[in-house]
Amino acid sequence: MAVRIKITIGTVTVDAELLGTECAKAIWDRLPIEAVPNEWGDEFYFEIPVKMPLDKTATLNVKAGDIGYWPPGNALAIFFGPTPASSGSDPVPASEVNVVGKISGDATVLRSAKGKGPIRIYKDI
Repeated sequence: MAVRIKITIGTVTVDAELLGTECAKAIWDRLPIEAVPNEWGDEFYFEIPVKMPLDKTATLNVKAGDIGYWPPGNALAIFFGPTPASSGSDPVPASEVNVVGKISGDATVLRSAKGKGPIRIYKDI
């Protein structure tokens, strides 16, 4: 069952949901999380206090708005457009990610949050 979250960076806040996977549940259990994000093209990624392996959702095929967990860096990745590994308009992660959630609405609004400081992810309850 999906659960609702909010993601805030700078003055930008987006609604999102986490899926019902074990990896997504582990992330939910650690919320709220605040970190200074790294930027890789139109992707924010940052280490979180969760350690999980790749699971059945693991993929290189993500879309803008997808939220992934990247096991090599214990990192959450939020995709909102092309990354340096992209050959088209879709993001491509550095390596496989577990798909753990999705932004509701237009994820490209996060472009205006680049360089705007810490990111905060919290439960929308």
